[in-house]
Amino acid sequence: MRIIGGHFKGVKIFEAFDKNTRPLKDLVKESILNILQHSKNEKLNFDNSTVLDLFSGTGSFGLECISRGSSKVYFFERYRQSLEILKKNVKKLKCEKKVKIYNEDAHNFFQNKEIINKKFDLIFLDPPFEEKNIEIILQNIAKIKILNKNGMIVLHRHKKTKDEFSKEFKIKRSVNYGISQIIFGKIN
Repeated sequence: MRIIGGHFKGVKIFEAFDKNTRPLKDLVKESILNILQHSKNEKLNFDNSTVLDLFSGTGSFGLECISRGSSKVYFFERYRQSLEILKKNVKKLKCEKKVKIYNEDAHNFFQNKEIINKKFDLIFLDPPFEEKNIEIILQNIAKIKILNKNGMIVLHRHKKTKDEFSKEFKIKRSVNYGISQIIFGKIN
């Protein structure tokens, strides 16, 4: 696993090698970032952006955002092995001042006093493919109003997953890559 673009381009990062972790494949990550940086409708300027990375695993997506100019990434990960690798990756890239790591369940982000007082340009959700409560997470994002007006939510799912989305969530684009489905959306 490596950083694909930006300041840390080409740097290899640590990855998980256990069956409880599904790493974000470089091809999928690159596709998401290309759409966010080059699409007319979903374009996001990473310079000085603030990112919330829920179900962050080893941190490859959030670290990619830092490499491309994000000023702060907030990671939520509760699985101990992934959390330890995430911390090693942050240390390897020497970007400790640009990250905040929470050893908490991503479902509880809306109870975190620091998070509810922030505005995010990008919220990335990469839950386990079998996760069923995505609608609740999206409802909480809408309820506490933490997404900037021009912000984007990116959801990574298995392409056969049929999620129910709250009326607050508007899908802007959905793209399939291999077994993955990437959904780009906003909060109304």
